[in-house]
Amino acid sequence: MIDASAYHPLLLPLFLLYGLETFSFYNYQLKSLDFVINRFFTKLFRTSNMHVVSDCQEQFNFVLPSVQLSRRAEKFVNKLHVD
Repeated sequence: MIDASAYHPLLLPLFLLYGLETFSFYNYQLKSLDFVINRFFTKLFRTSNMHVVSDCQEQFNFVLPSVQLSRRAEKFVNKLHVD
């Protein structure tokens, strides 16, 4: 049995997305990043139902890369304006 609380749910995506908030991306590029994560969850939970996948992501506090990047980019820009 795996103790899900022992793992930080954003560790892998943060590592893979390190520094990307400084770039601008097209929508299709962001959707491509999200597709990889969604595909991982579909295989992990053996389902093709995207409602189930999004519920699982929500239960694990997993945020899609497109959302993470938009939040981090906003934070990055705000830091530039403040400094």
